[in-house]
Amino acid sequence: MTNAIYKKIDVVGTSTDSIDEAIRSGISKAGETVKNLDWFEVSEIRGHITDSEVAHFQVAMKIGFRLD
Repeated sequence: MTNAIYKKIDVVGTSTDSIDEAIRSGISKAGETVKNLDWFEVSEIRGHITDSEVAHFQVAMKIGFRLD
């Protein structure tokens, strides 16, 4: 078994629908330019309120990827 070396990036995913969708959109977008994505860690959840309703979700996360 070989040892892996990882790097972490900070990403904020957003969605008007759900926290889950915000996470998925952030990971999907990161995957367009970064390869070897392996894990994520949610560090913050926040959002916007409009007319006493949740209008937008933002999820700050760290995404780990293996270095070649």
